[in-house]
Amino acid sequence: NKKYLAGEIELDLVPQGTLAERIRAAGAGIPAFYTPTSFGTELAEGKPTEEFDGKMYVRERWLKADFALIKGQDGDRTGNLTYRMAGRNFNPLMAMAAAKTIAQVSVLGAPGSIDPQEVITPGIFVDAIVEVAEPQQEEVLVRTGVVY
Repeated sequence: NKKYLAGEIELDLVPQGTLAERIRAAGAGIPAFYTPTSFGTELAEGKPTEEFDGKMYVRERWLKADFALIKGQDGDRTGNLTYRMAGRNFNPLMAMAAAKTIAQVSVLGAPGSIDPQEVITPGIFVDAIVEVAEPQQEEVLVRTGVVY
């Protein structure tokens, strides 16, 4: 908070769907896109806008990362990944949008141990993988008062 108030870091607030699309666009190599979300609000201030078919849109830029630390369920040593429940929401997008991706999985198997139809993130997007058989759940840690 102090760094933000001192102007040392920036804060960019965006709707969650726009955030997901910015990440997806980076993974797909799309530098910018238009969305009607946030038009006419403070979130769109200073951003380019354009009209398409009578409707106003805000231009958003891709969101790349140098590193992505993601969590999968199953993985193989070539980096193919599956996810559990909501883990599928942002992890695959981040793996594609990052220059380097490090994945944690609960089960690490041999190449070919995951049915190809079950692979969500192909190994080409994963640079390193580590197995943590029984990972601590963040939600449980927070509830018990763990402080980092």
